Amino acid sequence: MLKSLFHWKVLVNLLVAAAVFVGLVWLTFRWLEIHTNHGKEIPVPNVMNKTVQEAIKILDDSGLEYEVDSFKYDPKYRPFQVLQIYPSPGSRVKDGRTVILKVNPRTYAQVSVPDILDRYKGLAFRQLEQVGLKVGDTIFEPSIQRDAVIRMLYNGSTLKPGALLPRFSTIDLVIGAGPRRNISVPNLVGLTVQQAKAIITQNLFEVGLVEYEDGGKDESDIVYFQDPPSMDVRDQGMQIDLWASKKTPAELGAKISQLNSIYRIKIDTTISSSSYRTPVYQKPAPQKVGEPNPEQTVTEQTKTEIPKTEVAKPTVEPKPKLTEVKQKTANTTAPKPAAPKPEEKPKAKKVIVE
Repeated sequence: MLKSLFHWKVLVNLLVAAAVFVGLVWLTFRWLEIHTNHGKEIPVPNVMNKTVQEAIKILDDSGLEYEVDSFKYDPKYRPFQVLQIYPSPGSRVKDGRTVILKVNPRTYAQVSVPDILDRYKGLAFRQLEQVGLKVGDTIFEPSIQRDAVIRMLYNGSTLKPGALLPRFSTIDLVIGAGPRRNISVPNLVGLTVQQAKAIITQNLFEVGLVEYEDGGKDESDIVYFQDPPSMDVRDQGMQIDLWASKKTPAELGAKISQLNSIYRIKIDTTISSSSYRTPVYQKPAPQKVGEPNPEQTVTEQTKTEIPKTEVAKPTVEPKPKLTEVKQKTANTTAPKPAAPKPEEKPKAKKVIVE
């Protein structure tokens, strides 16, 4: 077997196979050198601090590709100024290599305005600061939503949530200052439902129940009754109910009278409140001669029912007469020693007023 391995024909085949293999490897590397321009490198030009237009022209002349990426806005540099290059200037790269340019944008990047409507002002301020927006003026407006954001303004125009603004832009906020008090209710009778709704909104009220006589929802119907009535005083945000029909209010007199009896309860304010609490005095009937007075009998019964232990109120004694005064003076001229009497408890006096 070894003799057959070292046969000259076998050796020739091995040499031919090796030569073919070496030739294929050499051709492959040669093709790669030609295809990749091996040994032909281009230095990256220095385009730092140049405008993006100038940098693109230089890269095109050098045979290099480019890709422009907007960097964070820095007010210290000019707009569209090249701030960074990758690969760095002076590096040797192949022909057709892509060079990335970091350029200063014209202004700050745009951000989306968050939805802060109907939210508390403190929370709204924090949400705006998180996305990079500033709060300018805070305008307070009468509203039932106290301390809540009602509208957003940018340069005097109403701003909607989701709009794009440059970063660090300043927006103004309209905030509710609480409901307005004691607003006169407008007269809506004779107007169409559409007109009445617009006037209700303008006067800071809310549209309540709208009842159509025919059961439809035609806003061209005429309002013939409202509650509360016109010239009444209410607070902001109160609801105003409407009754509408295709007929005029003059043709619905019976219906209006019926609604007045339900919603217009009249209270007599001329009578004072004390008259509702105290009974009205009635003059007693004339008493015939010889009949006992019922009031006198009642007072006598109450007097006799007073217990003996009860002490009566002190009464004013009548002035003594002249005869009694003379007797007292006579007694004082000849006084007699009186024996000491034992102390007695004071008895209850019975006073009868005739």
